[in-house]
Amino acid sequence: MSFTQKKIWYFEKPGEVNTADAARFAIERAKELRINTIVVASTSGSTAENFFAAMKGSGLNLIVVSHVMGFVKPGEWEFSKEIADRLRGQGVKIVTGTHVLSGLERAISRSPKIGGGSRSDAIAESLRRTVAVGLKVAVECVLIAADQGAIGINEEVIAVGGTASGADTVCVIKPAHTSNFFDLQVREIVAMPRNR
Repeated sequence: MSFTQKKIWYFEKPGEVNTADAARFAIERAKELRINTIVVASTSGSTAENFFAAMKGSGLNLIVVSHVMGFVKPGEWEFSKEIADRLRGQGVKIVTGTHVLSGLERAISRSPKIGGGSRSDAIAESLRRTVAVGLKVAVECVLIAADQGAIGINEEVIAVGGTASGADTVCVIKPAHTSNFFDLQVREIVAMPRNR
């Protein structure tokens, strides 16, 4: 019988307070597994900046996935332009793509004329409620990054998501494109909130 023993960190509560530790755990696991890329969700750019600072000198690649244009308000991008310019100037890729676990399906489920849940909503809600909101976010960010060509599908990445703001979930994922969603594998949970 063959097995590997790994540490998993559990945060007492979800949220932004865990961001610095999530960055540390992500970097440690990336180095341990010789993974080159960390994919991080960031809405305003604050979490992206925190990860960039923590990763400085590590030799790791940072891929940031943001909300789509118009996510909260039509025609507006929530990500700070100043932060985006600073990070891009340092070689960080910022990816913005349609949320694959909602997108068009959310418009249908929210429509008073059509309504009802969709299969994508069911997958998203299952990840949110049975494991962690941050896991759903991390999975979705990897799908978006793969679909945009920012990461390949043949090498594992460290993926980081959060609950509302900041980072509180870190995992190891073998990516896939959205059209091959069930080929994606969450191979390790590195850290997550124990209580949600």
